[in-house]
Amino acid sequence: MPVGSSSSVAKIAPRTPEQQQSNVTSDYTQFLSVIAKSPTLITGYSKLLKSAGYYKGKITDKYTPALQKAFTKAEEDRLSISAVRPIGRDEFLQETIALGGASDGSSGGPTTVTNVVKYKPEAAQQLVDSIIQDTLGRKATTAEIKKYSAMLKKVESKAASTTTYGKGSNQTQTTMAGMDEKQYLIDQISGTDEGKANKVLGFYETFMNALGGGR
Repeated sequence: MPVGSSSSVAKIAPRTPEQQQSNVTSDYTQFLSVIAKSPTLITGYSKLLKSAGYYKGKITDKYTPALQKAFTKAEEDRLSISAVRPIGRDEFLQETIALGGASDGSSGGPTTVTNVVKYKPEAAQQLVDSIIQDTLGRKATTAEIKKYSAMLKKVESKAASTTTYGKGSNQTQTTMAGMDEKQYLIDQISGTDEGKANKVLGFYETFMNALGGGR
């Protein structure tokens, strides 16, 4: 820098946590102020909050204390999530609805979703035929496809997995697997007389091949 010249650079101090919180509060207050002045927005948000499980009252176009309480609880849950994954208010409510809503209607606790795999007739037929081909070494008969497809449908609920999504700052996702429907069919088919005989024959052939007498 040349001698005699002067330069001043304005430095912007980082915002303190208190200032950041103040900005968040101001933003939320402004958001509620806009909502409170519009019957149309109040009606729309009362529907969203009700679907998300935060609001238990009737759909209304009046800004009531119950609606205020629902907004506040939803905002608290959104902010706890935003600490690890920023998300907007509308997006948060839509996501909560998609996950089944707040667990108790007043707080965003864990949400559990049951995942059931349903086999269409053609998919069930392919699965049954594949298992019988691997287990018995032949194609499935029409009667077997009908029988085992019905068994497959019967265990759909037992084979369902359940996924629990954590809310708040705990963003864990836990999946509990259900019964293995494919292994169930394998066990059923292997337990038939033909399956048992085929298994014994398979052991015998493996034993003979190991001795060199299977040729």
